Amino acid sequence: MQISICQQIYMAKIVVGMSGGVDSSLTAALLKEQGHEVIGLFMRNWKETDEMGCCTADEDFQDVKDVCNKIGIPYYSVDFSEEYYDRVFKHFVEEYKKGRTPNPDVLCNKEIKFDTFLKYALKTGADYVATGHYCNVEHKDGKSYLVRAEDDNKDQTYFLNQLTSEQLDKVLFPIGDIDKPTVRELAKKYNLSTAEKKDSTGICFIGERNFRKFLSEYIPMKPGKMMTVDGEVVGEHQGVFYYTIGQRRGLGIGGKQDGNGSRWFVLDKDVEKNILYVSQGEMDILFHNCLETDDFNFIPEKPLEAEFNCLVRIRHRQALQKAKCFVKPSGGIKLIFEQKQRAIAEGQYAVIYCDKYCLGGGVIERKYNVE
Repeated sequence: MQISICQQIYMAKIVVGMSGGVDSSLTAALLKEQGHEVIGLFMRNWKETDEMGCCTADEDFQDVKDVCNKIGIPYYSVDFSEEYYDRVFKHFVEEYKKGRTPNPDVLCNKEIKFDTFLKYALKTGADYVATGHYCNVEHKDGKSYLVRAEDDNKDQTYFLNQLTSEQLDKVLFPIGDIDKPTVRELAKKYNLSTAEKKDSTGICFIGERNFRKFLSEYIPMKPGKMMTVDGEVVGEHQGVFYYTIGQRRGLGIGGKQDGNGSRWFVLDKDVEKNILYVSQGEMDILFHNCLETDDFNFIPEKPLEAEFNCLVRIRHRQALQKAKCFVKPSGGIKLIFEQKQRAIAEGQYAVIYCDKYCLGGGVIERKYNVE
């Protein structure tokens, strides 16, 4: 159990990445109770104000202050917004311009939380950093392994697939063996003000705003045709970048007299021709049994076998899927699934597992079908 591992670390100096949410709040409280020297660090990764001119991060930082004062630990705020913009947000925009579906949460963990933040914390003299992620670390034979959380519904290893064994050496996940209801119960026990705070959802720099309006501020949009694969025009889209493969809501396509009564789905996007391909009902073209990545981050290291069976997720919270993995000499992998997968999206991550271990992940570049 991760908590017991933390207890075995004798009086460590631990910097906790605090977001103002209940998970990181309880993380700090547990480590403090175990006798460690704990410091709360709030990261400002995005500079923006709301309609009233107030910084949207101020409320979260106030929650961090309240929790830290309650459990009796010092707290600080550090501005990583420039690093975030250069290393995460620019990539996010460029991927959407290509018609792909990026995952900024994975890139933020790779580039900011477990790189910039980790290095910053260690330079202050910290022995470890800790976060409120739902996952675990296992140390054996001189290597560190990323392990799925006890609560599979909250498991966040998908978002941590780009971490390295060296980074995991210095990271603690104290709530990895606790389910969400228990986290909230413990937070109430410690009288933490965030005990019942609603979990944040969606992309952090967009928040509760309209996604289309936000994206249009960075990528020029223009209306275009919605077409079936047979070339029939069935509607008009507001910009191909707004849509994702497999999307079934918000298409604005009414029923057809000769239609089958099923819902409409996004099949594909042609960015150059500004065409959104759709179908009424799920067509075979939406399903594929093979994908490839050009690069892959293996945790803790590249396996000796070039072919092996594994479990896969191509999106967060997806049920684990059986597949065979082929490690390419170029560094990427090819996955052939036992069952065809719906709506594989280029730009997202394919993350592989062996039992409880997360073996890493890579960006999906291609999808197709093989016999």
